[in-house]
Amino acid sequence: MDPELEKAITFFRFEDLRIYHKSLDYIEWLIRHSDLFPNDPSGIGSRYSLSAQAIALNISEGSARNKSQFIYYLKMAKSAVRECVVFTTLAGKLGYFSDKEVDESRGQLMEMTKMIGALIGSLQRAADLSPEDPD
Repeated sequence: MDPELEKAITFFRFEDLRIYHKSLDYIEWLIRHSDLFPNDPSGIGSRYSLSAQAIALNISEGSARNKSQFIYYLKMAKSAVRECVVFTTLAGKLGYFSDKEVDESRGQLMEMTKMIGALIGSLQRAADLSPEDPD
């Protein structure tokens, strides 16, 4: 591979994180299922989409910071995951998602929560910080 091209691929270190790619997969999954959301005045679909995007955005932003700040941004990403859980449940209750789609969404969100938690733990150990977040 061309050294310049290889350098460009790894220049943004968040692109090397599996959790970043999982968050993009979730955004893609949501976009493919967003046609199920009606154009309602509550804006559930658009707010759900923003929460899903916030997962990837917080991971990318935090990766450019020091370890303690990165941990903060990863916790923000976990908060966005929890927002998506709420929107997933609401989408199921309103009939926008089938039971299968609710299960698919929840499965992806649980996996991302575990991955973010593991990354936080790894960063805390590396920075010799005590864990504060029980999830």
